[in-house]
Amino acid sequence: MEYEIVIGMEIHVELGTQTKIFCACPTEFGAEENTHTCPVCLGMPGVLPVLNEKVVEYATRTGLALNCEIAHYSKMDRKNYFYPDLPKAYQTSQFDLPICTGGVVEIDVDGVTKEIGITRIHIEEDAGKLLHESSEGTLVDVNRCGVPLVEIVTEPDMRSAEEAKIFAEKVRNILEYTGVSDCKMQEGSMRFDVNLSMREKGSLVLGTRTEMKNLNSFRALVRAVHYESKRQILELKKGHRIIQETRKWDDTKGTSSALRSKEEAHDYRYFPEPDLVPIIIEEDYIAKIKANLPELPEAKKRRYIKEYKLPEYDAGVLTATGILATFFEDAVAVYNEPKQISNWLMVEIPPLLKEKELAMENISITPVQLVELLKLVKNNTISGTSGKEVLKVMFDTGKNPGDIVKEQGLAQMSDTVELEAIIEKIVAANPKSVEDIGSGSDKAYGFLTGQVMKATKGQANPQVANEIIRAVVAKHLG
Repeated sequence: MEYEIVIGMEIHVELGTQTKIFCACPTEFGAEENTHTCPVCLGMPGVLPVLNEKVVEYATRTGLALNCEIAHYSKMDRKNYFYPDLPKAYQTSQFDLPICTGGVVEIDVDGVTKEIGITRIHIEEDAGKLLHESSEGTLVDVNRCGVPLVEIVTEPDMRSAEEAKIFAEKVRNILEYTGVSDCKMQEGSMRFDVNLSMREKGSLVLGTRTEMKNLNSFRALVRAVHYESKRQILELKKGHRIIQETRKWDDTKGTSSALRSKEEAHDYRYFPEPDLVPIIIEEDYIAKIKANLPELPEAKKRRYIKEYKLPEYDAGVLTATGILATFFEDAVAVYNEPKQISNWLMVEIPPLLKEKELAMENISITPVQLVELLKLVKNNTISGTSGKEVLKVMFDTGKNPGDIVKEQGLAQMSDTVELEAIIEKIVAANPKSVEDIGSGSDKAYGFLTGQVMKATKGQANPQVANEIIRAVVAKHLG
């Protein structure tokens, strides 16, 4: 029997506001444990929350970027559950009247465009963090309590780990462009819950789903989907019933384990939050936010293909993040060679970022410095090989490429008199190569060129050197 995988996702995104959702405590990441707290986010008796207006703006911006309808009337609800890392023991979220509904995101899979439906986007507060590594037992850091989230809930439209990854990456890129979140998964700003089930291929009946929570990387997302789909197929083939449950993913072991039975909405005993007024959003407000949305990745990609005549692949890579796209556009603005700039950004810079463990926004070189380097290569002041070495030094020091070339003596030799003297000696020392060329073997030219580059420590201008080699060899052949 063949099985088909069915995947829906819930993406939790921390919004990039300066303060928390219901109080004035800062949202800054990495502060000392339990220092960003107050009676409101600790849920002390008698306190009154006040909804952060910026949260509503960012949620609306998120919904518009993901093609959702924005509700003119929505409300906050209490989600009752035992939260060991939420002191008030319930979460303020949205239930039946979320702020955004009915969106869609298009993804490209193997050259085919597919639509992934967005069921809803709602706003809520984040919980704290349990620390299990302490010798004193499990400790809790409540700094994260009350950090504002949007939860993006999809339809069960994905059919593979690859589709789930492409979708998650697309959402991350869109949200980065809009500026609603930094989406730093290593800091917990973006986390994925995967709802996964298996069904007989061709069937329209959904199988029993499990949920894997808090996946914090694209790699973990793919590995978790592969593992859980194989586990469920094995269980089904054994004749076992899949249990609806929440599972914990262990990225170190590459396995998941049962955490608790999966709750349904009625288990949370939702009811309207009595301390918060409904959220009323006027059409003018929505129109103003929509008008101020930046150019989003898909539109920018189409423009790069049309305006800069870039291949679709190049345009897709360059627009994957706003930081990279801005760097590219700033470079093109001062040097109208988009393909040359694209090649270096896609091929030469990523390995250095990986080696130095840097993000694009943290590199020490500027678009203007990269352009200066590319001009040195294009004008044959330095070779392409030397250019790559100069780029490494620029990464380490932030120095201008022209200064590095001067300091290290990397300028190409284009002086024909000096080169001819060197080449005369090399040709005279290799009569066999001259003889081979006379017999019709052009391969010997490559050998002689290599000897010239070796003698000049790679600084000979290859084009000039090749012309002189041919002239000198012709003279020797008489």
